[in-house]
Amino acid sequence: MTHVHNRPEDFAREALDGLVKAHAGTLRRVPGGVARAEGTRAGKVAVVVGGGSGHYPAFAGLVGDGLADAAVCGEVFASPSTRQVLDVCHAADAGAGIWLSFGNYAGDVLNFGAAASRLRAQGVDVTVRLVTDDVASAPADRADERRGVAGDLVVFKIAGAAAEAGADLAEVDRLAGRANDRTCSFGVAFDGCTLPGADAPLFSLPDGTAGWGLGVHGEPGIGEEPLPPAAGLAAELVDRVLAERPQDADGRAAVLLNGLGAVKYEELFVLWDRVHDLLAERGVTLVAPLVGEYVTSLDMAGCSLTVTWLDDELERLWLAPAATPAFRHGGWRAAAASAPPEARTEPEPPLTAAATEPGSEAARVVARALHRARDVLHAAEDELGALDAVAGDGDHGRGMCRGADAAVEAADAALAAGGDAPSVLRRAADAWADRAGGTSGALWGVGLLALADRLPADAALTGGHVVDGVRAACDEVCAVGGARVGDKTLVDALAPAVEALDRAHRAGEPPTDAWRAAVRAAREGAARTRETTARRGRSRVLGDKSLGVADPGATSLALLLAEVGAELGAGTDDAEVEAR
Repeated sequence: MTHVHNRPEDFAREALDGLVKAHAGTLRRVPGGVARAEGTRAGKVAVVVGGGSGHYPAFAGLVGDGLADAAVCGEVFASPSTRQVLDVCHAADAGAGIWLSFGNYAGDVLNFGAAASRLRAQGVDVTVRLVTDDVASAPADRADERRGVAGDLVVFKIAGAAAEAGADLAEVDRLAGRANDRTCSFGVAFDGCTLPGADAPLFSLPDGTAGWGLGVHGEPGIGEEPLPPAAGLAAELVDRVLAERPQDADGRAAVLLNGLGAVKYEELFVLWDRVHDLLAERGVTLVAPLVGEYVTSLDMAGCSLTVTWLDDELERLWLAPAATPAFRHGGWRAAAASAPPEARTEPEPPLTAAATEPGSEAARVVARALHRARDVLHAAEDELGALDAVAGDGDHGRGMCRGADAAVEAADAALAAGGDAPSVLRRAADAWADRAGGTSGALWGVGLLALADRLPADAALTGGHVVDGVRAACDEVCAVGGARVGDKTLVDALAPAVEALDRAHRAGEPPTDAWRAAVRAAREGAARTRETTARRGRSRVLGDKSLGVADPGATSLALLLAEVGAELGAGTDDAEVEAR
């Protein structure tokens, strides 16, 4: 929904006023919309575009060098009035005629058309061009009935570059018409947008549903289906826009992956990763592709893919520089033909082979313990995320699962290669830290590496090895993270566990009992974090908000100690810690 507004009826006007104040050197406010601050160059064709507000960067954000000279801006999702179109055209006219363009919508066709007729009656040379790129809105044999969606930008850009280069009105329209005829777009929505002041979206879709072919105002599409993963969505978009490839197309194309408002850049890049490859597989040569928000629909959740098939003259105009408040073009470079320099990567920890059965069994114990850790973390992922969301960013469960998954994969590979216990754990620790990321990933990485350094090379694990390793892990975690007991971190569970384990071992208790004592101490330490406020990490910012909630790091550590203990402690005596 739109959160920032005064009176809903003033939204479009105030947004335009703010845009002009933010770009006073580029834009000026004129009745009915905006125009270039310095006016249209004398003798140049005036490129005037427009439509309803709510689609920024279209249309006001596209006014500037190399693109439009002015934009007519109606109310949100409403056609500008005939008077608005007339006023903006008068402000932009520089004596060489006006090229007037907009998406193919009934209200726009009527008002822009009426304004064009009145301008012609006044002796102004005007050409009108409708953009009709949306393949979902009509079949190919009725392409003139199609809506204009994100293809607006490409057609406007071609016309703007031609006018900037000095083309006359007829030539500007010829080139823009060729671009329009060679442009196809297809969009998908995941949820509707909400008008300023409204308490419900214009339309809604069930969770996990995609609306294929919806327009930029939520106009009906061609159907609803379960939302596929990004790879499936990419395939659907690519198939739709490539279905009408012109026979004379040589493969060069301007391609635009457009977010409609609520699908953000990282999501678009995930989608583009697959769209790019699919286009390449289909013989498309990308020329200055665009990924971002260019024609939006307030907060609509959705995206669209546009392809414009280029030739020599269209490519030159597409690559011509442009500089507007929302669109800067020029300086694009294709990928280098030669291979890029090889990137240097951090080598994996060295792998030492186990040559004895006790050494091999110790390595298997480490791998099985990691498997158990992974399983318990996945079972507790939602619980850990909920704890973290109270005073953090809610990603602790997911991060720990990512780390454990990577650790298991690395450990299994090291085990298959014949590695001994220290090697298996070092590879796992390195993978955990790399994949989990964040504070917990770094701390678990250094802790597991310290533990690995205390494990015997190619030999059976003893209780002494485990105690020394766990203490070394705790010391390293405290040294790197700077946390102490009482700071509401995993140290509140780890430090008491180490002390309990060490006491029990020194007292000669069996490893099973010693580990159970450590687990009890860890659980008690994690429970005590409910009574304290965070003094370290991101949660410290929220202070008392974390009171009454256990620390997620301490909670996950206690969970893992219990699972690892089940693997390390059962069926052992004082001399060795073996697998069951």
